[in-house]
Amino acid sequence: MVWCVDDDSTIREIEVYTLEQTGFTARGFADGVSMLEALKDEIPELIILDIMMPELDGIEVLKKLRSEPLYKDIPVIMATAKGTEMDKIGGLNMGADDYLVKPFGVMEMVARVKAVLRRSVKTVESDGITVGSITLKEKEHKVISDGEKVELTHKEFEILKLFMQNPNMVFSRDKLMSEIWGMDYIGETRTVDMHIKTLRHKLGSAGGQIKTVIGVGYRLEDEADESRAHHA
Repeated sequence: MVWCVDDDSTIREIEVYTLEQTGFTARGFADGVSMLEALKDEIPELIILDIMMPELDGIEVLKKLRSEPLYKDIPVIMATAKGTEMDKIGGLNMGADDYLVKPFGVMEMVARVKAVLRRSVKTVESDGITVGSITLKEKEHKVISDGEKVELTHKEFEILKLFMQNPNMVFSRDKLMSEIWGMDYIGETRTVDMHIKTLRHKLGSAGGQIKTVIGVGYRLEDEADESRAHHA
């Protein structure tokens, strides 16, 4: 998921449209305040951040991102109509990963997004959870399935984390609702089914590890764990 933050709706819509046409999922924000608020529910893979914005400019937003442990590693590409060296240096010194000078070509934007993402994909570290061919890195909010990085929403990530922390344990729909959405959430268990369906799809072939237990709920199959149990 790539987030595009720009108070110019035309530019914002072009950025989102182009990214989606080139295989990314993208979301637009008219200002830094709404983007920072949205981080509570979802962490993007990369942010394209305009410098000149009302209320909170891009540099201030970048400062906030880099000061928060949970958000400090999100790659950021700064976009600005001001092409002076000082603006570029200022953004890069604050921790921006790259910059775009307006007006920029949309394919240049896509190329820079791909380049920054390639640099930011780190090798899987030992503190991740691995079940079958799925690896989850909680600190980095990263999931790797069959060697490929997978983009998940906040809720999808939390569901998968719960499964991976409890391999082969069966979770009822009601249990998943209370664990992920909270006890006070008023909604249908069909919400769980829709999230599981999307999660399976995003995980590709590894999505088959999420098994439906008819009449009960779901579990994440860990064949290695079951094999150890049989040989114990």
